[in-house]
Amino acid sequence: MVDSANSANDLSSEMEVDAFRRLFPLRFHERHLLESVRPDARPLGKARDTSLALGAVGSADGSALAKIGCTTMLAAIKMEVMTPANETPDEGCIAIEFHMPAICSPIVRPGRPAEVAPVVSKQLSDTILSSGMIDLKELSLVSGKAAWMAYLDVYCLDADGALFDAAFLAAAAAFSHLQIPVVSLNDEGRIVVVSKENEGEKLKNKPVNEEKRKLKLRSIPFALTCIIHKNYILADPTAEEESIMETLITIVLDSSCQLVSLYKPGGPALAYESIIQDCIALSRQRLRELQTILNEAICDMEVD
Repeated sequence: MVDSANSANDLSSEMEVDAFRRLFPLRFHERHLLESVRPDARPLGKARDTSLALGAVGSADGSALAKIGCTTMLAAIKMEVMTPANETPDEGCIAIEFHMPAICSPIVRPGRPAEVAPVVSKQLSDTILSSGMIDLKELSLVSGKAAWMAYLDVYCLDADGALFDAAFLAAAAAFSHLQIPVVSLNDEGRIVVVSKENEGEKLKNKPVNEEKRKLKLRSIPFALTCIIHKNYILADPTAEEESIMETLITIVLDSSCQLVSLYKPGGPALAYESIIQDCIALSRQRLRELQTILNEAICDMEVD
């Protein structure tokens, strides 16, 4: 009887806490902030557990699955031969698209594009191209005649906060995994991809590139999103925290800890210099964690 009474009291207490959380979400979180801890038991400056798997899509030329907490992103790259622009005859191109299907979040409605999707697409494109991570000349095949177009698609499978951080991690990992296909001249003098189907056929000339090659990446950047609420800074927020405490700031640093970009999409809190410096300090710690995770994923792929 005593055990039964204790169980009933515990259940009643849990229900009261859950009801308070739903009715007064900001007060619920602020009570935790006073103890310098979050509802999921993380310290304020700690990111969620992160995992990375390369080669998640067998049909893609490069792919990766990234998870930060429950936020899950799948990135896939497909390479196609194109004619380069007259202004950049020795450069290839990268096209980036971010997708949020209805399955990823209850706030995304079927048949309607998510409002945040084009914003994250633009962020990904701006960061990848401005960071210098990829030298577009590496995508050139024949000057003025042929170059690679890399189509990067990032799919959000579960949206639970820090979407850009997870999307960028998946994208960077996919480029690290990318194998540039073999191409050759066909009988009409056009450059074609040497696939398994035509691998045994006699081609007019020897392949332009003899074997699949890795794309050389310069300095791989990593991102960390923080929430600013009063005097508190929360690293790697969940979707619930983002919806309650609305001031976000995203820091992107390259591998040498140099600032690549700083993004603050409005919000009531002001980003003073001291706050930005604290966010950058947290980003440096996160950078080292993500570098280790990516290197381990690459090593695991090489062993397999």
